[in-house]
Amino acid sequence: MNEKGTLYLIATPIGNLEDMTARSLRLLKEVDLIAAEDTRETLKLLNYFGIKKPMVSYYEHNKTEKGNYLINQLLQGKSIAIVSDAGTPGISDPGEDLVRLAVENEIAVTMAPGPVALVTGLVLSGLPAGRFAFEGFLPMNKRARRERIASLKNEVRTIVFYEAPHKLINTLTDLLEGLGNRRIVLARELTKKFEELIRCTLEEAIHKYSSQSPKGEFVLVLEGADEAGMEEAEKKKWDEISLEEHVERYLREGLNKKDAMKRVAEDRGISKRDVYNALLEERK
Repeated sequence: MNEKGTLYLIATPIGNLEDMTARSLRLLKEVDLIAAEDTRETLKLLNYFGIKKPMVSYYEHNKTEKGNYLINQLLQGKSIAIVSDAGTPGISDPGEDLVRLAVENEIAVTMAPGPVALVTGLVLSGLPAGRFAFEGFLPMNKRARRERIASLKNEVRTIVFYEAPHKLINTLTDLLEGLGNRRIVLARELTKKFEELIRCTLEEAIHKYSSQSPKGEFVLVLEGADEAGMEEAEKKKWDEISLEEHVERYLREGLNKKDAMKRVAEDRGISKRDVYNALLEERK
């Protein structure tokens, strides 16, 4: 029986060909086959570095058929590199599905890391990068899109999206309606000669691109929800009802009196003894 091959995920430049690593180039020369999101785009890259290898297309609309073909090749001992048009395969592209299939078939998977647009845009944005949420492309279905944005309303981490130029205005408008007027950084042409980072608010971004056609793929880096403001709003909400009503809410949810009082104390930022004493006063 043939020994199984290895699947190599090869990150490719997001704009500047000088970002191609020496290891990535060596692996592309050594593998038996290259699976590419767009063979025409990958051919430009291979020609630039003088690499000649057989290629097969592997993208969203043929991933089932070609995925099975590639797994069979790997099971027969072939080594395969997978690349996307730009950046890291598996991030917002069907490379994710091929990795899953390889893992299910106990095929070795490894990676030659390199450029990824979301990280480049995030760290250049100037917004907090220690904790972030990556959302990729928002759903195209209007209802699913609204629900996804609504689910992010209380997300305090910086949020990163990808967007195509022809959908940019709609996405900015949906984000403004769903999340309010937050700071945003729009990153385009990353690593290229005309790299641009626009730092503004959602309203300002909509105004800008209402009179100017957006060009190029965008990384959108959006400010997270104001954590301090959310806490203040939460406390204000509880100030609108009495302590007794607050405790009653938790009792109706099935908590015992001791736990209900503990939760009330946590909600209001006071001690459990203060809650107990205040309830005694209210009842008097």
